[in-house]
Amino acid sequence: MSRQRSLRAWRSELELRRTVRRLLRELDLHPPLNIEQLCDALGQRRGRPIRLVPWPLPAPGAFGLWIATAETDWILYQRDTTPAHQEHIVLHEIGHLISDHTSNEDDDDIWTQLFPDIPPDVVRRALRRDGYAPAAEYEAEMVATVVKEWAELLHRLEAAPDRTSPASTRIGRAFDDHQGWL
Repeated sequence: MSRQRSLRAWRSELELRRTVRRLLRELDLHPPLNIEQLCDALGQRRGRPIRLVPWPLPAPGAFGLWIATAETDWILYQRDTTPAHQEHIVLHEIGHLISDHTSNEDDDDIWTQLFPDIPPDVVRRALRRDGYAPAAEYEAEMVATVVKEWAELLHRLEAAPDRTSPASTRIGRAFDDHQGWL
């Protein structure tokens, strides 16, 4: 990769991080990270709810899917994995949503059983999708990473020991300007 191209990618990543932090700050979220609260706040901002559905997705295959309808954003995530992995899957799908990517769109009768209120044509489109472009996947992964990094950092700062020692005070001051979704 040329130096100029890597600088553009770096600037793009920095801007993406700033955008996500700004959004999280506007959503007024606080640690510890609660995926349901994040989805509720983001859904209110978008004007339609985000519904999380654990589902036994076939392996190998996608771990998660985001399906946007006119009324609801549905995020299906692998039911048969660890809670930490499920959280990351949901954050990744939220990354697609935040980044304004096109939602998953394909077909299978199971969707009509699971979501009888979703029109069959939307269900069919949702299940046919075979993947995003690598750039969109990278962007969604970056969003998931930024959310998780800041949630962990803020949670640790909130749970920091008493800052009565000089060392604790110095460490606390080092992070004071970084608290919040900056």
